[in-house]
Amino acid sequence: MFAIGDFARHGRVSVRMLRHYDAIGLLRPAHVDPYSGYRHYTADQLARLNRVIALKDLGFTLEQVGAILGDEIGAEELRGMLRLRQAELEAALEASRARLAQVGARLRAIESEGRMSTQDVVVKKIPAVRVAELSAVAAGFEPGAISPVIGPLYGELCGRLEAAGVTGFGPGIAYYEDAGEGDGSIVVHACMTVPEGTAADGVRVHVLPGIDEAATVVHRGAMDDILPTAQALASWIDVNGHASAGYARELYLECPEDPAGWVTELQEPITRA
Repeated sequence: MFAIGDFARHGRVSVRMLRHYDAIGLLRPAHVDPYSGYRHYTADQLARLNRVIALKDLGFTLEQVGAILGDEIGAEELRGMLRLRQAELEAALEASRARLAQVGARLRAIESEGRMSTQDVVVKKIPAVRVAELSAVAAGFEPGAISPVIGPLYGELCGRLEAAGVTGFGPGIAYYEDAGEGDGSIVVHACMTVPEGTAADGVRVHVLPGIDEAATVVHRGAMDDILPTAQALASWIDVNGHASAGYARELYLECPEDPAGWVTELQEPITRA
């Protein structure tokens, strides 16, 4: 048998926790010395302790844990519950990372106010180009909504083009439009420029119309950090007597493995205000 301190050490819990579990009848000691009151536990009781901690981490109250253990939950069922909880926690963690990235992007935009140069903006005509395209709907236009949609789209698009034996495609072009649902959702179009005669299963191949007049600027870095560049472009459009005529296209000029090295041209259609 183990004294309570030794059992706590092996179970990676506190002595105080074990005393509480004893008090509420969740994990009784195997033996209590009638004279000293010292609690002693057996190694077999580690299995019950593991289940108590696992169920508590799943979000169950200690009262609920006692009821579940009273039904003698099996190891396989418990593993299933833990895997489900693990998936939920990972999803919550990913959502927190996305929110943190959005906060970081806004912070960088605030820090760059008044310092972002607009001298590199160039107005030019964008020619029509043949593209292969896949599209999907994102919940909004913020990076945290676009990134989880556009990344898988490009992965699927490139895979289908390669499976069809298409070579020499690229660079990528993304364009956006309102989904028309009134909830701010956006249709994301992920495109690759392709040669004439291209065909692939499930891929739309068409000529993407040109833009008669576009204000363009080059962004260097990850797309999650696009906000300062996009807002500098917006400032240039406003200050120079133009009006935006739609969402900016994104022409991906360089896309190395490290997103910090990406080079993207924003192409925003404009009219005279």
